[in-house]
Amino acid sequence: MAMHSQAQLNRTFHALGDATRRKMLSLLAKRGECTASELGTPFPIAQPTASKHIRVLEDAGLVSRLVEGKVHRFKLVMKPLKEAQDWIARHQKFWENSLDSLGELLDQMEEEGEQ
Repeated sequence: MAMHSQAQLNRTFHALGDATRRKMLSLLAKRGECTASELGTPFPIAQPTASKHIRVLEDAGLVSRLVEGKVHRFKLVMKPLKEAQDWIARHQKFWENSLDSLGELLDQMEEEGEQ
């Protein structure tokens, strides 16, 4: 995996590591587009804190920003989520195969012990 991809993946998982940011992404997924105010309103946090969360999502490439005068609108960007999903799927397959092999080895050892 290229260094750029690793850095992007790190930013994505960091952004997803916070419940408030995950809820913001869910809100964007449901609505399609939200203003900065709409993203921060559902949470018991101050506007500067909401802005910091939005910035982390933006830095991870998970949201795009459109500025219309004083209004900032955000949309969900799926590409980093897809890359994270692909990474998880690759590692899940590896561990499933490893655990299957371990299970077969343990079964074999158990059979040999019974003989």
